[in-house]
Amino acid sequence: MSHPTAPTGLLRRMTSRSPDEGHRAATVLELFFDLCFVVAVAQAGVRLVHAVAEGHYGSGVLGYVLVFFAIWWAWMNFTWFASAYDNDDVFYRVAVLVQIAGVLVFAAGIPRAFDDGNWTVCIVGYVVMRLAMTCQWLRVARHNSGAERTMALTYATGLVICQIGWLAMLFAPEGARPYFFVILGLAELSVPPIAERSFRTSWHPHHIAERYGLFTIIVLGESITAATIAVQEGLDEHEALGELLSIAGGGLLVVFAAWWIYFASPSQERLTTMGHALTWGYGHLLILGSAAAIGAGIEVAVEQVTGKAHISPVAATAAVTLPTALFLLTGWFLQARHFKRDTAEKALMPVTVVVVLACTFLGTWGVLAAGVVMAVAVMIGVLLSNRPDSASLRKPQMA
Repeated sequence: MSHPTAPTGLLRRMTSRSPDEGHRAATVLELFFDLCFVVAVAQAGVRLVHAVAEGHYGSGVLGYVLVFFAIWWAWMNFTWFASAYDNDDVFYRVAVLVQIAGVLVFAAGIPRAFDDGNWTVCIVGYVVMRLAMTCQWLRVARHNSGAERTMALTYATGLVICQIGWLAMLFAPEGARPYFFVILGLAELSVPPIAERSFRTSWHPHHIAERYGLFTIIVLGESITAATIAVQEGLDEHEALGELLSIAGGGLLVVFAAWWIYFASPSQERLTTMGHALTWGYGHLLILGSAAAIGAGIEVAVEQVTGKAHISPVAATAAVTLPTALFLLTGWFLQARHFKRDTAEKALMPVTVVVVLACTFLGTWGVLAAGVVMAVAVMIGVLLSNRPDSASLRKPQMA
């Protein structure tokens, strides 16, 4: 069950929670954690909008990927750790609040990182988050023995080594920094599989699936904000009212369909082994990153129509259709395809990806067309999965 609002003690032993624990749900602290992390996601989206609107596609996308990776990785590490070891004592809560403070520092540094290539504030915030996580792993090591203790110490050691690397990057020549990012990013990704070679943390599959689902909802909610802005712009810019309302309507359809499709498959049923969990968990970098980018793309499309972005209608529409296609394709690969019975169901999402990408070339009206395509795909998915022969073999899938 989720914990009560009051902590359960000053210091409690940090031992593994059961992966079969009944009624396990996200805690109020985890929800607060997610909401604070979305502040950084929103900042990354704003800078992506500015870069793309000015035609700086390469640098904008690269900066967005680097920033979003750091946000996602810190969020993901805490999520899996909490699923296995959340003891809800005072020290645990304080450590989580320190992580939240770190992400807010990180968010404050995002504009400088994008605009000036100055990553100092971002890296300081990131190190604060990661050192708080290191303290949590050291507590696990202190309260356990054998392979579990070794696993926890390996996590803590790996985190410290990576943070030393990030701090060292601040003193590296600017031309060498992209290589640092690649090397340190791979180092961060390698810590969990190395640490859990001989002992697997006891994360809870349903809890993990819920946590990822809730964060996906929050990120998609940012895209709803972009559609709202389009409506507001439409009320002020009567000359472009039709185009703006089409972007708003198409954007809403895209987000609604993305939500429907993501939750059509029971994610927790794929979290059966460490290999599946790593693929599914790591793959969500693309799902969450593209979900947030959809909102940024809607804002770019709005700015293009109102003359604030000096890019072509096709480029502006691509800012919506490309992340939408990536969201669909990644979601299909990671989970949806494993729950489809025949060729028609398995081919639906790949075909939808192709058609959504084709909508790019419709220019200003491409966002609306992509939204309609997504809505039609959901309808077809519902009909296919609820056929009598299909429904008798498995639970109905909605897309």
